[in-house]
Amino acid sequence: MTNKTKLRVLISDTFDPWFNIATEDWIFRDMLTPEELEETKILFLWRNDNTVVIGRFQNPWTECNTQKMEEDKIILARRQSGGGAVFHDLGNTNFTFLSSKSNFDKSVNNKIITNAINSFGLNSWASGRNDLLVETSEGEKKISGSAFKETKDRSFHHGTLLINADMTKLGQYLNPSKKKLESKGITSVRARVTNLQEINPEITHELLCERIIQEFFDYYQTECSIEVLDHNYLQSLPKLQEHFLRMSNWKWRFGEAPKFNHQMSERFTWGTIDVHLDVHKAIVEKSQIFSDSLHPEMIELLMASLENVSYTKDAFRASIARVRAELPMIEDYLLEFEEWILKEIS
Repeated sequence: MTNKTKLRVLISDTFDPWFNIATEDWIFRDMLTPEELEETKILFLWRNDNTVVIGRFQNPWTECNTQKMEEDKIILARRQSGGGAVFHDLGNTNFTFLSSKSNFDKSVNNKIITNAINSFGLNSWASGRNDLLVETSEGEKKISGSAFKETKDRSFHHGTLLINADMTKLGQYLNPSKKKLESKGITSVRARVTNLQEINPEITHELLCERIIQEFFDYYQTECSIEVLDHNYLQSLPKLQEHFLRMSNWKWRFGEAPKFNHQMSERFTWGTIDVHLDVHKAIVEKSQIFSDSLHPEMIELLMASLENVSYTKDAFRASIARVRAELPMIEDYLLEFEEWILKEIS
């Protein structure tokens, strides 16, 4: 740290998760040259509304209740960094520290955050590599999780702060429905968590952000003006638009899922069926179906139709429709199968 250190403080005024994650990526990759970043420290503060954010190498179908999310219009976002799945609402504040790789120090970042929290009379501290804990009457609990990303010349450290998040939603959307799904991706580790307002009701997003900014200024012994990034400004930046289009795209959010296997079975009046799907990057690479049905041609056509298709309801529906066109005499069987399997893959 020197007196030559320059600071940038950015605050997003949009709650759109794809824009915020795209903005973070734009700040990280494009906003400053390597030379500028060598003497600059950046703090970015932002919030998302009703969003599940998964890590770079996570599988949304094994981490989230995707059917419940679809029903409740909860957005899925995938970030560039690793780590586990988290639920964001407006009771959750997000922070991002960006710097050159040579000047990166996560312990300093953690100290800035814990100093801000402790200024409200709490006792919080960094634990392990990723978490911030706070002392409560029921013992220590997690209030923040972090993740990291770096390139050859720059690094970022971002995390969540639970202020007044809806914990019931946390349980609804981060617990996948019980399916026989085996994933080779990174699995989230659940921990005992609490909201900061449970300990001190006076803590708000606005007040905590003020304290974090002040701690940021105090540590680096300099100040800067605060830059508010509004939605219109963000939309005017072509490079940021590139990041946004990628972050909001289905192929990034779902299609980047690691390889997994989905096995499901059901008994119908016309026979028992057992389906095994090997899925990679949200494409069914292999389909195997076992059945005691008296219509082997139906099983053969279904098995062929479900290979090399997207792991989506629309793709499955279209594939099964082609089989129905081939076998109109047992269309009712196929409609039953379709209704069942679309629920299974939700």
